[in-house]
Amino acid sequence: MSSPTYPPKPAPGDRIAIISPSSGLPGALPLPYELGLKRLREDFGLEPVEYPATRKMGATPQERADDIHAAFADPTIKAVMATIGGDDQITVLPLLDRELIRAHPKPFFGYSDNTNLLIALRNLGIVGYHGAAVMTELGRPYALHPITADSVRAALFTSGPYELRPVQRYGDTSRDWADPATFDVEPDAQPAEGWVWHQPERVVEGRSWGGNVEILSWLLMADREIERDCAAYEGSVLFLETSEELPSGEEVFRILRNMGERGLLARFPALLMARAKAWSFDQPNNAESKRRYAVEQREAVLRALATYAPHSMAVFDVDFGHTDPQLVIPYGGLVRVDGPARRITVTY
Repeated sequence: MSSPTYPPKPAPGDRIAIISPSSGLPGALPLPYELGLKRLREDFGLEPVEYPATRKMGATPQERADDIHAAFADPTIKAVMATIGGDDQITVLPLLDRELIRAHPKPFFGYSDNTNLLIALRNLGIVGYHGAAVMTELGRPYALHPITADSVRAALFTSGPYELRPVQRYGDTSRDWADPATFDVEPDAQPAEGWVWHQPERVVEGRSWGGNVEILSWLLMADREIERDCAAYEGSVLFLETSEELPSGEEVFRILRNMGERGLLARFPALLMARAKAWSFDQPNNAESKRRYAVEQREAVLRALATYAPHSMAVFDVDFGHTDPQLVIPYGGLVRVDGPARRITVTY
């Protein structure tokens, strides 16, 4: 596969497609969705354009694929953004018109289940953007997080290097999106301890690959989108994050072990591991339980690296996952991990 190229960026005043390639949750939970659209207009100066399945719960894979095709084919649309994730975007992949998308490259923003589309775009030679879904980041209660907003703005409108920085505070708890009062209150946050570096003796620069750990495991099981010849990923920077389903440390280890057995892990000289989301409505962990969960996940990743990629550098608790604030990672774009200087720079 040739190195991906960056599609042209939008400018304020342009039209941006808003699609639901996974779940049509905007139809069930309109409050964060409408707030996200409002901020796209008022804070970013973009005009959101909806498609038939954007608010449709239970939309078929074909309906969602049709929206993707329409968004990419429309010459007046300058970028594409997912509303939220889900759990079945893998069923859309076989229906994609790859040549249509390749002929009309555009910046696509999304994460979690949207790892499916991001990896498909990378395979077509198009850099995508991991992060910044409408409902979760742009529809954040009370106000846009300034760190998220700065990263999204840079990724949307600018080209060139952007330095990621550790955050001082983060949040991973949520309130009921169906309750209007949720949006009147700043989300809870707690102190962040900064990045944790493992074997930071060198500088690694390469094209990024990865995304959500659970989605990558499903793609491996279905034998989709991931190259069988692992040499295709040699020298790339791996970045991984886990979802609100809170996979156990042992489950994360087993997924990475299987990637190692396939020969994947050894191809990446550097790994960025997102700060683990450690709370959900189903598992409302207290502070100590959250701390223990994060430690178990880190130990699981280090255990897998020790066996399958013992010379790789790793950085933990980088804020590009399901926690708040969120930094955008260019998917297939350049990432520089400078261990001696403890710096991470991406190229938008």
